[in-house]
Amino acid sequence: MSVLMRDEAQTRAQLIDVHRYTVALDLTTGDETFESRAAIHFTARAAGDTFVELKPALLRSVTLDGQPLDTAGLAENRLALPGLTAGEHELLVEATMRYSRTGEGMHRFTDPTDGETYVYTQMFLEDVQRVFAVFDQPDLKAVFELDVTAPEGWTVLGNSVATDEGDGRWSLAPTPPISTYLVAVAAGPWHSVRTEHAGLPFGIHCRRSLAPHLDIDADEILTITRACYDRYHEKFEEPYPFDSYDQAFVPEFNAGAMENPGLVTFRDEFVYRSAVTDTERQTRAMVIAHEMAHMWFGDLVTLTWWDDIWLNESFAEYMGYQTLTEATRYTDTWVAFGIDRKSWGYDADQRPSTHPVAPDPDSVPDTAAAMLNFDGISYAKGASALRQLVAWLGEKDFLAGINTHFARHKFGNATLADFIDSLAASTDRDVHRWAEQWLRTTGVDTLTPTVANVNGGGNGTGTGNGNGSENGWTLHVTQHGNRPHRIAVGAYDRDLVDPGRLALRDRFEIDIPQQDGPTVRAGRRPDLVVLNDGDLGYAKVRLDDRSWATALDCLSGIPDPLTRAVVWNAARDMVRDGELAPTAYLEAARTHLPHESDLAVVQGVLGFAATQIADRYLAPDDRPAALAGLTAICRALIRRTEDGNAPGLRLTAVRHFISAATQPDGIQDWLGSDSVPGGPELDPELRWRILYRLAVLGAVDDSAITDELARDPSATGQEGAARCRAALPDGDAKAAAWERLFLTDDLSNHLFTATAQGFWQPEQTDLVRKYVPRFYTDAVELAKRRGPAIAEFAGRHAFPVHAVDPESLRLGEESLTGPDILPALRRKLADQLDDLRRALRVREG
Repeated sequence: MSVLMRDEAQTRAQLIDVHRYTVALDLTTGDETFESRAAIHFTARAAGDTFVELKPALLRSVTLDGQPLDTAGLAENRLALPGLTAGEHELLVEATMRYSRTGEGMHRFTDPTDGETYVYTQMFLEDVQRVFAVFDQPDLKAVFELDVTAPEGWTVLGNSVATDEGDGRWSLAPTPPISTYLVAVAAGPWHSVRTEHAGLPFGIHCRRSLAPHLDIDADEILTITRACYDRYHEKFEEPYPFDSYDQAFVPEFNAGAMENPGLVTFRDEFVYRSAVTDTERQTRAMVIAHEMAHMWFGDLVTLTWWDDIWLNESFAEYMGYQTLTEATRYTDTWVAFGIDRKSWGYDADQRPSTHPVAPDPDSVPDTAAAMLNFDGISYAKGASALRQLVAWLGEKDFLAGINTHFARHKFGNATLADFIDSLAASTDRDVHRWAEQWLRTTGVDTLTPTVANVNGGGNGTGTGNGNGSENGWTLHVTQHGNRPHRIAVGAYDRDLVDPGRLALRDRFEIDIPQQDGPTVRAGRRPDLVVLNDGDLGYAKVRLDDRSWATALDCLSGIPDPLTRAVVWNAARDMVRDGELAPTAYLEAARTHLPHESDLAVVQGVLGFAATQIADRYLAPDDRPAALAGLTAICRALIRRTEDGNAPGLRLTAVRHFISAATQPDGIQDWLGSDSVPGGPELDPELRWRILYRLAVLGAVDDSAITDELARDPSATGQEGAARCRAALPDGDAKAAAWERLFLTDDLSNHLFTATAQGFWQPEQTDLVRKYVPRFYTDAVELAKRRGPAIAEFAGRHAFPVHAVDPESLRLGEESLTGPDILPALRRKLADQLDDLRRALRVREG
């Protein structure tokens, strides 16, 4: 398939102006294909040649201004339009298109629970070509008017208000000008909850089999939606620019959500079938807020080319967390951002594949390169940079600049330069210099403190309990990196009544680098000094030895969860950088997690301890002890929550206890009694989690999986069964799973992911050893056949992460020398191999 080059897009945008698409889709023609008819009204500014994109199963006919064109003019995904004359044109393309099972284009799904079928589109980044003919680039905005024929009993949703015309035909009102990748259709026998807010129709939709679960949470979802909508109207001068706001929870969705104007699509795992923690509810609320922010930044004003995708995602990421904090009951969202999302950005920024938040346009020469930048840098690092910018400018000036940007470019396209110019118009600060320093550079700085008494005693490497002189103390920060920072520093003392708790003495700001030498503060040296307290900065921080000793004693006694998150992140980074033994991190977790009250912190620390330390950073012989430590933490949390006052904390502990179990007996008893002693009762998620762990341990066979699937035949149950079967410690089971993954192409995106997640297990190293070299060859061929979505999943979920050894690294590096690796797979392999090198260094240290 030909990818679109940036210079080709620029040439085409200079030649043509697209006005309107009139699209008819017929979804009644079978299970494999649908019919597509697109009439495109456009103007050629001058005579010239161009092309339109399309990926059909069969191209039926093409006419330009009423004259037929030869369908043989379609080469790969490009239909040539030679010899255009200057003036108005109408292009009519009729084609048969294939449904997708990979979440790209028009995805089709049949619910195993009740046999009902649903289809929905995911047009990003260039998958609209799988649905209808299109001039596919973001700066050729147009009005879209769709007509959809669907089976009887179906409801059709789209970017605009849908009207049931009878006999299965639905018409969608014309949209304002939007980009091609933002067009959306979702059709099926949806269960819908509808309301009205601010004079607009609002709706939430899901599969019928999920109706009871959506109904339980409908008030919560709609309350969040209304609160965010109202808050954005307080911030933004431009009103919501579309005629309705629907949110559809769709099956087998690849991303978290997609910001289609007027019809946001979410993965339907956000319709909770089983118990969840409040942090998970907060995550769903954040995604709702994030996608709604895109209605302005991304949909109303859209990037000109894909080098500026960060503008969409960083803005929505920042606004999602900030607006949730301001407008809803979730007031500590930045803790979750700090412990979860921000570490994603730090990790991505230390890999060889790192890139600036705003990459140079020449580094995104085509759409294949653009796909690679959807990572922790474009989301988390960019949001961190914007958060700093808001603090530096002040929110009033920041919002003034944003509103100038919307007014200048509404229903159009804009670049980074346009964005910075809009901000500069509203402030005296040098935002152009800020952009060069923060948006055009790569890497993450490391800030290391040296703390000393003014008289020279009690320096930063001391570990004694004395606080030294009353004459004052000094703070010198060594910077590895060269960006300017303004960070808060927290000074904490042990509580006089409870030495296990800390009290904030002072929080002050410093500039990095410290141009005038060390910072001098009055009073005795604090027991704990925390750089980047409040987490407004984007930098890895270290603790001086004395502060680290205090943290080991009192981490759970730090009063602010955001400060605790900063300290835990410092410990995490020290482990990853070989400066702290993994076992020391586990010991800190064992000491403090039983007393931790913030769910995001507990989940983040347990997640890192399990998936990185126990599974990768420790040698295999040390893993059982690490798992025993994790189960001990979970037991302590379970005991602590017996009174029922912290159900989310208890659920988190139960989940991690199951996943860390080294013996089957206890969790097998839970499964048999359908309950954890003292609660909770086992819901489908916990039952599949236990069965999965039992499968890994060899304590169940395929018949038990079949029985559980009969109990829960849902789509989630199908995925759970696939994961369990792939996890069985049996040669035949592994061979069958490998064949499904790499040798046949019938697994949907979610079933592929579930099977891949089950295949590699640290407990089964010898059993799967022969598959390690096969991965590097079979994954390349799979990516060629099935395309970028499956390629990305193969690199993420089917990679042998447990194989932390030099031979696996050699095989992987050798595979990257191949010339024909799909870019999505190449990028994912490069990142995985860098993580493998890091794991080897940590082990060797």
